[in-house]
Amino acid sequence: MISDFSQSELLRYSKQILLPQVGIDGQRKLKQASVLIIGVGGLGSPISLYLAAAGIGRIGIVDPDRVSLSNLQRQVLYSFNTVGEMKVEAAKQRLTGLNSCCQIDIFPVAFTSENAKEIAEGFDILVDGTDNLTTRYLINDLCVRTARPFVFGAIQGFDGQMALFDSRIGPCYRCVFGSPPPSDHIPLPADSGVFGVLAGLVGLLQAAEILKIILGIGETLGGKLVLINSLTAEFDHIEVLKDPSCPVCGENSEIKART
Repeated sequence: MISDFSQSELLRYSKQILLPQVGIDGQRKLKQASVLIIGVGGLGSPISLYLAAAGIGRIGIVDPDRVSLSNLQRQVLYSFNTVGEMKVEAAKQRLTGLNSCCQIDIFPVAFTSENAKEIAEGFDILVDGTDNLTTRYLINDLCVRTARPFVFGAIQGFDGQMALFDSRIGPCYRCVFGSPPPSDHIPLPADSGVFGVLAGLVGLLQAAEILKIILGIGETLGGKLVLINSLTAEFDHIEVLKDPSCPVCGENSEIKART
């Protein structure tokens, strides 16, 4: 019903509501949805901005870091004036300024095995905005356990990856990438360069996938891994399959054995 929205909201979302695939019913779905973004850096910046602009009702943002000058090349949520502030605090102020109709919940902590379940409670979709492999596997395992979609993104140099992992309809992250390597084999984010605009490319693809999932439109990327080369503007889609022997979502998985 149109009465679910104020006149200001109807005007704000008018161009989106005009799309027959969205309409008032779709806008209501967005308003009722909740998305948790783990990491509000290069990927989390465009993801959160466009989800707030689209009218997602509740957005959670998790990040323990403060804004640094070196972030500003790709983390477009922030400005020079926010250097030194907690990222989640600066992000909330920016997102609320963009759309005060959205509820922004902040978690100024690392996403760990001790707090992940509690933080993620009540959110429909979990989104990877991290540069941390350990956290990425944790997000995946929690999503498998709780039957929620995991929208994955990663960037390094000029290359990016993006996928939807949902063990209810296809493979999980571990089906494709196995188990994490030993900690001494994981490159530190500070040691890797990144093309700033690549974060925008991958983050916007993630945001689009989230909106498609909520609205139930188009074709989602379940079972596909998208590879992005920002130097050639090439996008490759690779089919990825569920691993029957996956330790997390396979038939004899540890998680299934405990539930």
